[in-house]
Amino acid sequence: MAEGRFVAYYRVSTAQQGRSGLGLDAQREAVRAFLNGGAWTLAAEFVEVESGKANDRPQLAAALAECRLTGATLVVAKLDRLARNARFLLDVVEGAGAAGVVFCDLPSIPAGPVGRFMLTQMAAVAELEAGLISQRTKAALAAAKDRGVTLGGWRGGPKVDAAAGRAALQDRADAFAARVRPMAAELRDRGLSLREIAAELTTRGVRTARGGQWTAAAVRSVLGRGGEAAAAAEG
Repeated sequence: MAEGRFVAYYRVSTAQQGRSGLGLDAQREAVRAFLNGGAWTLAAEFVEVESGKANDRPQLAAALAECRLTGATLVVAKLDRLARNARFLLDVVEGAGAAGVVFCDLPSIPAGPVGRFMLTQMAAVAELEAGLISQRTKAALAAAKDRGVTLGGWRGGPKVDAAAGRAALQDRADAFAARVRPMAAELRDRGLSLREIAAELTTRGVRTARGGQWTAAAVRSVLGRGGEAAAAAEG
């Protein structure tokens, strides 16, 4: 029986899934079913639209900050909605604060030190399995190459359009900015300068699109996308 204060984190892989509710509704239902029957409060919900392989997750950073601030427990519908490697999972579990993290698909694993240990072991096994698969794939490709099989390269299919590639990069940059901009704009509205916003984003564990730390110029770029260039200049 669940009791206490909770913050829910949901992740969908595509913007289309986020708009349609595909996957999102199932995660919300799983959280409610897991909590049902106890004296609990769902204090906040955070939705991430991001690939499971990406560690840049502004909404996750915001959820963890909420947990640390309020003493809430982070609740996630499924382990694979949060992380697929041991190091990232452990960083999240430790970043959630004293109340820890619980997973609806692993109800027997408690929050706290014991649960942290169990989750780390599970993630380590999954990471080992992925590494072994990669190792076997590389060995098979090397053996094929030794037999004279041509690997990779253009084989008569459509060639890459450089302009389309640049457009795709631009779209990804715009999508990343759209996710981070609300958080940066909220800090700007509180009167923080660009440099102070950069420091706060870094403190919250939010990374830039390339995985680095924030600078005033990077914050200005994010705020400038979507018609906020004038507002960013005020910092």
